[in-house]
Amino acid sequence: MPDTLTRPGSGIREPGKAENMNENKTIITLAVTGSIGDKSKHPALPVTPREIAESALDACSAGASVVHIHVRDPKTAEPSMSFELYEEAVQRIRESSDMLINLTTGAGARIVPDNADPMGLGPGTTWSTPEKRTEHVVKLKPELCSLDVGSINFGPRVFANPLPHVEEMAARIKKAGVRPELEVFDLGHMEIAKHLIEKGLVEGLPVFQLCLGIQWGIPATSKNMLLMREPLPSGAIWGGFGVGSASFPMIAQSILLGGNVRVGFEDNFYLNSGTPAKNNAQLVEKTVAILRALDKEPASPDEAREMLGLK
Repeated sequence: MPDTLTRPGSGIREPGKAENMNENKTIITLAVTGSIGDKSKHPALPVTPREIAESALDACSAGASVVHIHVRDPKTAEPSMSFELYEEAVQRIRESSDMLINLTTGAGARIVPDNADPMGLGPGTTWSTPEKRTEHVVKLKPELCSLDVGSINFGPRVFANPLPHVEEMAARIKKAGVRPELEVFDLGHMEIAKHLIEKGLVEGLPVFQLCLGIQWGIPATSKNMLLMREPLPSGAIWGGFGVGSASFPMIAQSILLGGNVRVGFEDNFYLNSGTPAKNNAQLVEKTVAILRALDKEPASPDEAREMLGLK
C-alpha cells in the first residue's frame, strides 16, 4: 500500500474528514436508473439515453454533482451493455453540464443458474468478460466508474465478481486513467478493496461507496454503516447509501459520519412512505434539504473534483 494512504501526518485526511476549503460540502451522487425494474415500477424511470441525460441534468440543477450511469435497451427497458447507448448518454450530459460522470461496470456480472443443468446458465444471465464490462470506461474515459469488488447473492441471482476478474478490471480502469469508486456490499468486500490498493491496482486517494440494504448484503442500519466505515484506509474518500425506505435515513447517517451521499431511482422511488417522487430531481431536492438541516451544503461539480483529488 502506498505510504501516503497510511502514514500519520501525511497531509491526507482521515476517512470522513474534509479538506478545510470544502469542510462544509457534501458530494451528492445521482444513481439515475440502475438495472432493476422498468416503467411499470415508475412511469418516470429513465430508460433511453435522452431520458437518462435529461434526468441527470435536472438533478444537477437541484444539487447533484455526480451521475452514476447504467444504460437500458430503449425498447425493452432491460439492462444493456451497448457501448452506443453509453456513448450517447455521456455525450448528451457532457454537452450541457460539467457534472462528473460515473459509469457502472456492474453490468455483465449477473448469473442465474439453470436448475435442469448444474453446469449451465439460465435466462437472465449476463455473465461477461472483464474486457467487455470495462469497454465503455476505456473508450469514454469518464472521471469515475464503479468497481464492485465482491460477489453476493442479489435477490434470486448471483452478482458475481471473482477476484481475478476484479483485478483485471481494476488494471484496465487504471490504465485508462479513470478513478474507480470501490463499491462494497459487506465487510469482507472491504478486505478485497484494500487488497487492490496494496497491489497497486488502485492508486491515489481511494474512493469507496458503502452499499447498504441490498437484499442479502449488509443490512441498512446506523451500526452497520459505522462498522463499514471503521476499516476504511486512512485518507479514503467515502459515501454511503441505503435502498428503499432506508434511503433517506442512510443519507442522514452518512452525513453525520462525515461521508458523501447517493440518491436516485436506482435505489429508491419514494420521497416518503406512500409518496412516489415525480423524478430524480425531487429526490435530490430532499437530500439537499437534509444536508442543510445538518449545516452542510451540496458540493458543486468543481468542488467535488477538488474533494476527490481529480484536479
